[in-house]
Amino acid sequence: MLNSYQAVRDHALQTLKFYYPQALDPKGGFYQNFYDNGEAFATGNKHLVSSCRMAFNFYQGHFHYGEPWMLEWAEHGFEAIFSQHLRDDDAGFIWTLEDGLAREVNQYCYGYAFVILACSAAYKAGTKHAYQRLMQTFDLLENEFWIADQRLYGDEISPDWETMSPYRGQNANMHACEAMLYAFETTEDTVFLEKAEQLADTVVGTLTDQGKRLIWEHYSEELQPDWEFNRDDPKNLYRPWGYQPGHQTEWTKLLLILNRFAPNAKWVGFAENLFDAALDTAWDTERGGIYYGFAPDGSICDDEKYFWVQAESMAAAAMLAEVTGKAAYWDWYAKLADYCWQNFVDHEHGAWYRLLTADNAKTSNRKSEAGAKCDYHNFNACLEVMQVLKRREV
Repeated sequence: MLNSYQAVRDHALQTLKFYYPQALDPKGGFYQNFYDNGEAFATGNKHLVSSCRMAFNFYQGHFHYGEPWMLEWAEHGFEAIFSQHLRDDDAGFIWTLEDGLAREVNQYCYGYAFVILACSAAYKAGTKHAYQRLMQTFDLLENEFWIADQRLYGDEISPDWETMSPYRGQNANMHACEAMLYAFETTEDTVFLEKAEQLADTVVGTLTDQGKRLIWEHYSEELQPDWEFNRDDPKNLYRPWGYQPGHQTEWTKLLLILNRFAPNAKWVGFAENLFDAALDTAWDTERGGIYYGFAPDGSICDDEKYFWVQAESMAAAAMLAEVTGKAAYWDWYAKLADYCWQNFVDHEHGAWYRLLTADNAKTSNRKSEAGAKCDYHNFNACLEVMQVLKRREV
């Protein structure tokens, strides 16, 4: 059970160790596709997001557990981001690789957010060239993706940097906010905090439907909600249709982190509203767990249950309980932690399953897949919960 600081600490360590030692690719970086038992498959398929997240995970492991291999692995992974995913012209990153060859070369804000996150962790650890790479990546993101009059980032740009997609999405901007918060925490450079505040103000303060207390995922070039985008693709990996309860609660977590650095009652108010609205609609009252997506009319449009949605919500509940002092959020934490422990945690092999049906049954024997899962969400959610429980138990 995840009911104490030590229990969560032990579980998070076991989760990270699922990848040890088989994930290390001697050619650089990490294998990213694993079956439930830890066996790797499709070893040549790599995704920029997973490359960054896995390096970040091992840096976080180094900071919290300090086992010698963790820093070694983190730096091995960090170097591969720039030796494998950086384009030969140094002007952009390769989104996906197959056996060392570039497959998807469009430039995505989402990917840059995670490069910045990995660079920030590397800087904190004292990794060589980390600060230079952090600032180069941030400058490229600012110069090419930032839309000053809208106060957010564009989503996608062609490989030649000539054409920005008219699509505007909250997801990439949410993860950019996450990256900026961590970059500020590690460097103490206020440029990152200011950017995080701008992104939160735009997405949560301006784009949120204050009546429904929810953030829609997709917008037009003029920042009008696009209600039809990916309507026929509700399971799209990064741009699913429907309100995403996991993104509402992930924003809850980020707003409370922002409140640590720039205290403001509005961040806490927004955080409560998003969490409450998401759980009011998406919690499965019969079988437990949070559904993946719901339509504008409140009907469930995707009743499957994803690991990251539960993990982000679990962390958000604990953080809200601490900040607000409301017992109801401790009740939510207990409910979510118990559900995850019983349904998502693989007690035999370690780590979490990725996806369950509405009835909480596994959908495949693939535990991790490039771009889709590397236990980033649940591992780092547990680290946030650890700190809350540690302060509570003092």
